[in-house]
Amino acid sequence: MKYLITAAAICAATPAFAQDKMTLLLDWFINPDHGPIILAEELGYFADQGLEVEIIPPADPSAPPKLVAAGRGDIAVSYQPSQHLHVAEGLPLIRVGTLVATPLNCLLVLKDGPIQEISQLKGGTIGFSVAGVEEAVLSAMLNRHGITLEDVEMVNVNFSLSPSLMSGQVDAVIGAYRNFELNQMEIEGVEGRCFYVEEEGVPTYDELIYVANPDRMDVGQVRRFLRATELATQYIVNNPDASWELFKGYAPELDDELNAKAWVDTLPRFALRSEALDEGRYTRFEAFLAESGLVEGTRPVSAIAVDLGAE
Repeated sequence: MKYLITAAAICAATPAFAQDKMTLLLDWFINPDHGPIILAEELGYFADQGLEVEIIPPADPSAPPKLVAAGRGDIAVSYQPSQHLHVAEGLPLIRVGTLVATPLNCLLVLKDGPIQEISQLKGGTIGFSVAGVEEAVLSAMLNRHGITLEDVEMVNVNFSLSPSLMSGQVDAVIGAYRNFELNQMEIEGVEGRCFYVEEEGVPTYDELIYVANPDRMDVGQVRRFLRATELATQYIVNNPDASWELFKGYAPELDDELNAKAWVDTLPRFALRSEALDEGRYTRFEAFLAESGLVEGTRPVSAIAVDLGAE
């Protein structure tokens, strides 16, 4: 009996196992694109993997990968096209996983407007938010229909994509997300139509990826993070309604019509195997950027992305 009491006392005095702390920098404010991250937190999957993850939306959407490269964060949510550019610029970053495995970007026009074919944009105006990759994507789409960037007027509308289209400021916008801007326009009573980049001459790519600094990352921690988000993705796919209830409960501002519609449209695009790497996809997009003049030469996939599970 004395032994049992002593053992119980020892167990009571033993501190709980300390979880490893990680900092995750998002690409944007929290939205359905981040479903697996939020569900991994809400369902306790991070805790199950021995992780305490601090999720931080950015003040500047362009900053997270640079902060991770500088050692001021463990993982950042970024974009495959941007990752190619960052590596070409010499930033110490490597793709370690995928969040959204298909392009979301599209060339958006009014459904019942004057532009029914891409070729009709000749002499028209196209709004954009970020120069560089979007121009290369647009150029490929236009070229497929016999026109060039010189045949259109580019207008920087900042991040006011659908409003600028609905107000008639521009004839089309590039950089619109098919799971958000289309739904936003429908809610506003002005339907839009997307020309999908991967169907119009642009190599398909991973829209959202996880990047880390290869010289600083703890591979074991990163793999546990990816395991948690993969389990969350499986839960979302198997339980779309229950997962939406959990997601919208994370913060009051998430519970609205736009996020509800975007949630449904985003579900089939989450990466079911977050670690898995399609090397051909990265090779083709690197060549595309080089041909577009956005990078000089090409880099091997191993310099841009890694499958930690294959190492």
